[in-house]
Amino acid sequence: MKIGPHPLPNNVILAPMAGITDKPFRQLCNEFGAGLVVSEMLISNTTLQNHPRTLKKADLSAEAGLRSVQILGADPAQMAAAARLNQQRGAQIIDINMGCPAKKVCSTAAGSALLRDEALVARILDAVVAAVEIPVTLKIRTGWDPQNRNALQIARIAEQSGIQALTIHGRSRACKFEGHAEYETIKSVKQITTIPIIANGDIDSAEKAKQVLDYTGADAVMIGRAAQGRPWIFGEISATLQGSAPIRLSLTEIKTVVARHLENLYSFYGKDTGVRIARKHIGWYFDRLGALPAAQKAAINRAQDTKLQLNLVDASFNLISPRAPRW
Repeated sequence: MKIGPHPLPNNVILAPMAGITDKPFRQLCNEFGAGLVVSEMLISNTTLQNHPRTLKKADLSAEAGLRSVQILGADPAQMAAAARLNQQRGAQIIDINMGCPAKKVCSTAAGSALLRDEALVARILDAVVAAVEIPVTLKIRTGWDPQNRNALQIARIAEQSGIQALTIHGRSRACKFEGHAEYETIKSVKQITTIPIIANGDIDSAEKAKQVLDYTGADAVMIGRAAQGRPWIFGEISATLQGSAPIRLSLTEIKTVVARHLENLYSFYGKDTGVRIARKHIGWYFDRLGALPAAQKAAINRAQDTKLQLNLVDASFNLISPRAPRW
């Protein structure tokens, strides 16, 4: 699997997820063997490029592995400018978001709303590819709704524009994250294109990854929600696909991973913001490990101090209800 001139160490990729794939989480997924990690989406609006929140999202300093930055917008000139800026900031790959189903994104005609305007898609792709010297990739859904699936047409436009890899989430915008992803569209796109195709949607195990790759013929899989609270999933899937024994972390090892993740969040965001952002990650970790008493969950969510939050999380490993982990 290559994107432009860049060979990937494996074909299991971390999806860009707003509010989730920040630098601390990307670093963790990299360590556990993700073949590529993609930043959370950065809005292309020129007036927001130096906003502190945008700068935090765009921080690529001392980041291991290939640096892929996803940009969002509906104006070709602004998207081109955002691509150039992020190339200057150290991005090695620019990814274009045409898959986000969020209402606030689609209401600005960005994200998956762009799939309704194939001419605008072409103008954006042409502008961004021409603006940078690094590979440009694209992430889409199958279409606006199940009755208007146009992923094949978008794929042809992408290939003609010079897009170096195409990720397809096997749902339409109307489906959001409901129901089950379908892979027939991804298979059809793979059959008509020569660029690498990345399959996305409902891939949560090595067995599912292999099944999707075998069925679609895709070159890689992209993991999104299944990585929340389980960053080691990349090592599990890539090892199995390569015929090796998958990694199996002990509870003690997971405890260490969680503590290090929280410490990195505190360091990256500062203590106050770090504590707040850590809560969702703590919830995901324990949702997978086992049920916690309601009082313990409430105490973690009330904690305002980093030391208290860490101590509560540490104690929680002794309070997990005995059930099989949700791997």
